[in-house]
Amino acid sequence: MAINKTEKRHQTIFRIVSNEGANVKELSLRFGVSESTIRRDLAELANSGRIVRTYGGGALLREDRRESSLGERIHIQRVQKDAIARLAALQIHEGETLILDAGTTTAALAGQLRGRRKLHVITNNIAALMALTTLSNEPEISLTVLGGSLRKMSMGTVGPLAELTLSRMTADKVFLGADGLVAGRGLCEANQEQAALKEKMIEQASEVFVLADASKLGFAGQQAWTPLDRPWTLITDSGATSSQLAPFEEHANITVMVADSNPS
Repeated sequence: MAINKTEKRHQTIFRIVSNEGANVKELSLRFGVSESTIRRDLAELANSGRIVRTYGGGALLREDRRESSLGERIHIQRVQKDAIARLAALQIHEGETLILDAGTTTAALAGQLRGRRKLHVITNNIAALMALTTLSNEPEISLTVLGGSLRKMSMGTVGPLAELTLSRMTADKVFLGADGLVAGRGLCEANQEQAALKEKMIEQASEVFVLADASKLGFAGQQAWTPLDRPWTLITDSGATSSQLAPFEEHANITVMVADSNPS
């Protein structure tokens, strides 16, 4: 049976995306069709489960699109996450109250707080809590744990109890993680409970920081979203390309900081 023109284009797009990823404009020029046609092609490929849609394009459906456990994620992009955590720690000052979100990069940030004075850390992050409680010589770091339902995949608490507790407190700064991050849209997560708690964290903090390695930038493969419609700071690693950073740098509300993740 002969393959029609549309299916042939779908197969070629899939090969391109599998090898390098591509955006709508590039694909439109390559095939000589409108951008709306390419968007429909990408939507059909995504609906069939062959790729995931990213902001402005598409990417290969990877095995890690399934939400990874904390044990799996702790070894992914470890050097980059540590570099991001070090740069994030430089934004923290004596006497501040911080909110640390769940996730491996925020847990790495917790490990950078050794030697800090008079900090109050509010967190739902069990790994961060463990890191902070091992700082046995840091009596001036006080901790508040957000109760709620434990998500074993991320080892973080979520739900109405965590949100209620957080609603009674404010913080100087919040440090958020995410499965994906899209400029002008926000953070994507695996479920609505995670997204809702992040939104409450943003509401309760004076300054917002998002810690996201380059693999998270432009990724929109999860279904639950937390909007970011106020000024905030992205801290990412030096593996981020200029095309990944451009959508964030173009927004007046977003400050971009890049951590050097190259070994010295």
